[in-house]
Amino acid sequence: MSKRSSVTLKGLAQELGLSPSTVSRVLNDAAGEESRWASPETSRRILALAHEVGYAKNPYAASLRTARSRLIGVVVPRLQDYVLATIYEGIDEAAAERGYVAVVANSLDNPASHAARVRKLMDRRIDGLILGDTPFDGSTLTAIEQEDVPFVLVNRRSPGYPSVTCNDYLGGQLAGEHLAGLGMEKIFLLAGKDRMSTSIDRTAGFTERLAEHGIHVPAEHIATGGFDAEAGEEATRHLLDTVGVPDALFAVNDFAAIGALGVLAERGLSVPEDVRIVGYNDTPLASGVGLTTVRSPMHQIGRQGLELLLERMDGKDVESRQLDPELVVRASA
Repeated sequence: MSKRSSVTLKGLAQELGLSPSTVSRVLNDAAGEESRWASPETSRRILALAHEVGYAKNPYAASLRTARSRLIGVVVPRLQDYVLATIYEGIDEAAAERGYVAVVANSLDNPASHAARVRKLMDRRIDGLILGDTPFDGSTLTAIEQEDVPFVLVNRRSPGYPSVTCNDYLGGQLAGEHLAGLGMEKIFLLAGKDRMSTSIDRTAGFTERLAEHGIHVPAEHIATGGFDAEAGEEATRHLLDTVGVPDALFAVNDFAAIGALGVLAERGLSVPEDVRIVGYNDTPLASGVGLTTVRSPMHQIGRQGLELLLERMDGKDVESRQLDPELVVRASA
């Protein structure tokens, strides 16, 4: 590792082949007490490399060890989205039980807005950060890593970062198995935003399970876009106009599925007689319109996201968690 003006704790840990928590404990203990956390040789390696590259403890991060603000920052794309609001309720509930206050900000899924919201939360001296707006490639996390502030992801995952999500691949499989079992062959897929793990994993699970049954979903039967009803309407119109009427349709979000329901009704197509539809998440509207859907444990994702963050704040090594979904069969399929 070459000497740089800004060296992160994570960078030191990677260079040494150690966990960030071990490196942090050695560097932050008083002189002579490092051996509480590592062997004398490991402690010597950590201190030597830190000196060599000019590592300086982040005073913000260091202050948290002795004077916590009891504030947890939360960033989501849009809190008015039912899924994200329910996840946030789980975070807020679990935080209150542990004596913390969760402060939420909307990023609108915009990288510049995300950076600004994170900066404002940092300025409030938050103890940790929960992110619900991370793209699969983790491109928005680089600046946050430089802060050495504990953070976890919820709802969306990114490889290499601790997260709590639904097992969306399994959820896609459940939807695919159900439609294959109904004898559906020509199937449309409203795949959502292609940079988000929720879209990637649900799509992969769905198409791969169908393939196991000999059912192929060609690219022209797949539409990407947003997760809301308007996006579902637009995608469904496009597919109907370019491909024709399908046997079934799977949307990776209930709201997109509800948008599709409206367009099918406009075209004089009946559900489930002409087209069967499956959504994802099991929002309250789903039961109201008889939508078959994959239920995601949204509230538990929020609660466990807060628990995982607190473990990181305590310096523990953590692993990502995936919570199982379940299929809820209603009239639409």
